[in-house]
Amino acid sequence: MQPGDLLDLEITAVAHGGVFVARHENRVVFVSDAIPGERVRVALTDTRKASFWRGDTVEVLDASPHRRPHVWAPADVSTPPDARPGGADFGHIALAHQRVLKADVLRDALSRFAGSTAPVTIEPPLPQMRGDRLVEESADGTGWRTRVSLHVDDEGRIGPFAARSHRVIPVDDLPLATAGIARAASRRRGGSAGRLDLVQPADGRVRVIPRAEPGRSRRPAPVDPAAREVVVETVGDREFRVDAGGFWQVHRLAAGTLHDAVADAVADAVDPDGWHLDLYGGVGLLAASVAGVGGPATRITSVESDARATEHAGENLAAWIGARAETGRVDRWVGNLVQTATPAQRARLARGTVVLDPPRAGAGRDVVEQLVDLSPARIVYVACDPVALARDLGTFAAHGYTTPAVRAFDLFPHSHHVEAIAVLTR
Repeated sequence: MQPGDLLDLEITAVAHGGVFVARHENRVVFVSDAIPGERVRVALTDTRKASFWRGDTVEVLDASPHRRPHVWAPADVSTPPDARPGGADFGHIALAHQRVLKADVLRDALSRFAGSTAPVTIEPPLPQMRGDRLVEESADGTGWRTRVSLHVDDEGRIGPFAARSHRVIPVDDLPLATAGIARAASRRRGGSAGRLDLVQPADGRVRVIPRAEPGRSRRPAPVDPAAREVVVETVGDREFRVDAGGFWQVHRLAAGTLHDAVADAVADAVDPDGWHLDLYGGVGLLAASVAGVGGPATRITSVESDARATEHAGENLAAWIGARAETGRVDRWVGNLVQTATPAQRARLARGTVVLDPPRAGAGRDVVEQLVDLSPARIVYVACDPVALARDLGTFAAHGYTTPAVRAFDLFPHSHHVEAIAVLTR
């Protein structure tokens, strides 16, 4: 069969990456915009591999009771697949059932890649206090993105990319974005080809940051000065300085949720004589969570490869006299620590907690084995990719570190992404 051919298929399961599983003549077909239990008509998009094909739902023949009108009308199954914007691949599924499916994906990854049967729970973002006001998730899971990237093509059209492509889809609304970002995006017209980042920090004012396309040379594109503006984000009664164009959690409740969840994970376990590490530490959010539990003398080192983020982390952690922020690649920094740590330092590390929040690819075998060599009392692993998490947990398990359970949070409603926290001890 060829791309464009149609098949009527039964959807049997959800797969990692926002697609769903069907079979045709013993071959797996990964299908977008479906729900397990449905019968759908699928237009094939990729038939090159013998082991599996890919396709898009173009018609629902027998709908799941969990199907809803898509929260983003242009992404609905009634729109031709090549005109659907990406970024909301679960938007056609009832919010509660999205979370069931995400837990299934996480559970399956743990089983396949870590041999783990650890129970998985998944929760909405945790409510946060803003002054004297309690802020919770919206009833329909929309209006949460405080950071949005749009793209500008050579014709000056602005919008998100189509799903699994680099084709710009102009849209009239951004239902996952905060109202301020949606308004700011609707006012943009034309511009040079590249990317536009819209950022709404705690002060409520939306910043628009142009990102030029990289040139044909291997040199990085110049950084717009707007990206270097220092803004202040708040979590509870703490303030965090961060570049407007730097990394901060996207969901308006995500930073507080992860801060509180890590504090829960280390409650009564931050040894005052230990040396604690925050790896891939960004501007110090999770280091502050650990130090907040441990008290003002907590000895914690945050390690981050981005020098600007490290500079901010040093300021953000100034309340703790034992806190430091260092710039370095985590694999090299930890590898050097393994080689140079004195017996006294190793004793403190063995009483310490390590928090790691790696990028989507995970920490990787080298970093995991280096951490095992340091033998910390507790490891708190924060992950945004179930498979990467499971692979690293499998490596930890081979060296005697296990987790009794995995606590996940739906910090990306209406997309397939999920954030998970695993606490590992020997």
